Amino acid sequence: MEKEEVVEQLESESNDSSLEKEKDDSKEQSHCQVSEKKASTNSKDECCCQGKKGKCHQGKKDKEHQLKEEIKRLEDFNQQLVEKVKLAQAELINYRHRKDEETNSLLKYANQDLIMELIPIVDNFERAIQLDDNDLTDELSQFLAGFKMMYATLTDVLKKFGVSEIDCVGKVFNPSEEQALMTDCIPEMDDDVVTEVLLKGYKLKDRVIRPASVKVNQK
Repeated sequence: MEKEEVVEQLESESNDSSLEKEKDDSKEQSHCQVSEKKASTNSKDECCCQGKKGKCHQGKKDKEHQLKEEIKRLEDFNQQLVEKVKLAQAELINYRHRKDEETNSLLKYANQDLIMELIPIVDNFERAIQLDDNDLTDELSQFLAGFKMMYATLTDVLKKFGVSEIDCVGKVFNPSEEQALMTDCIPEMDDDVVTEVLLKGYKLKDRVIRPASVKVNQK
């Protein structure tokens, strides 16, 4: 009886140890499965994070590129505005210069119309005083002397306003100040030289207001 009890006890202990071993094996297996799950989960998280980081990095690059393009566009637009302002300033300066020149010209030649009306009167005075007063009576000589005084006064007034005669006799013909109405043939004079003034020409300051009518030598 004692042997049988010992055998049963040994078998019971053996069964208990095998059960414990199975439990330990199952715990280890479950632990390994949990570890594998954690590892797989971590690897998935790492992949997701890496994907998010790549997208963020690409997004930053796109924003930087857009900002650079916007800055470039604004710089170009600003340069265009600067050029337009400079052009407008240059046009304004040119306009002011033109207006100043026009104003100065108007002031400079403001009396031209009046002077053009007076010049024929001067012509008539000159024709009158060309008479030889030696052949006239005393009364006519006195009238002629009065004409000469009026002529001198009138020419002095014209000179004060910048009117001057065109001096051309003995000089080479200048088409900008003279007009040739007749020709002469004087051997001792060169060609294209003015030999006689048929009608005086006048200048108002530096502007020809009536060209001189002349004879020009042509051999």
